[in-house]
Amino acid sequence: MCGIAGLFSKSLDVSEGLGSHLGDMLLQLSDRGPDSAGVAVYRDPAPSGSSKLSLFSSDPGQDWDAVRSALDDAFGAGEPEPRGSHAVIVVETECADAQAWLHERYPELRVMSAGQAIEIFKEAGPPQEFIESFGLADMSGSHALGHTRMATESRVTTEHSHPFSTGLDLCLVHNGSLSNHNRLRRRLRDEGIEFQTDNDSEVAAGYLTWRLREGASLEQALEGCLEDLDGFYTFAVGTIDGFAVLRDPIACKPAVMAETDDWVAMASEYRAIAALPGAEGARTWEPEPGRVYSWERAAV
Repeated sequence: MCGIAGLFSKSLDVSEGLGSHLGDMLLQLSDRGPDSAGVAVYRDPAPSGSSKLSLFSSDPGQDWDAVRSALDDAFGAGEPEPRGSHAVIVVETECADAQAWLHERYPELRVMSAGQAIEIFKEAGPPQEFIESFGLADMSGSHALGHTRMATESRVTTEHSHPFSTGLDLCLVHNGSLSNHNRLRRRLRDEGIEFQTDNDSEVAAGYLTWRLREGASLEQALEGCLEDLDGFYTFAVGTIDGFAVLRDPIACKPAVMAETDDWVAMASEYRAIAALPGAEGARTWEPEPGRVYSWERAAV
């Protein structure tokens, strides 16, 4: 079943309370996804020439200061920002170099996201616990996506939770199921796309990464999903500039969108949008099947 929430800020007040607002939306979707929760927040871009990494450790006693010290010796790195089982570290090098180094030196760590602005946090367990343990309410940012998961197609683990990121500053959350993900995963691996789980949603994220790498725009990449991905789905995709929404041509999975002068939001159910300030005066609609909707920072 699962629940999706997305929020794009158009005002300073909403940006400052972005995490709190997104948390309110996720709470409304808890019964759609009681097995895990996760968010991708875009905020505090790393300086030019640096990269931001979101790291996950299954070890509750993980020494993030030691990881930071080793990264600092290798490239230069800022202080870690631990949140729950994760930590965000800004490294003074390209993402690919930092990820390769971490894979060799700290293979037990999982890179959840990499880029300039994206931060991904996700964890198995009820959404309420996730919101509290990761301090979501005190996060600010320009835009964010969230997901509550009912595990139907893969295991209940942190790694199998949403969002999935397979490219720089790119993430995807998904409600639905894909029938051709195993065949598509093999094809994408031949194209150099790497996967960390057997989740079908990660394949959809990898497909978008591949299409973007080949020169497609985000809209073109999403339109390609209509031809190349079999199944039923609602996708919400985050980029460094904004987010986009796509439903499959049959559109059996629910979705609603709304916009005010202060924000744009999407969710699996209206009750999540109703938790936002000013929702009673928003323009609200159901996204059409097979149509890409997108909002970007440059357009505001």
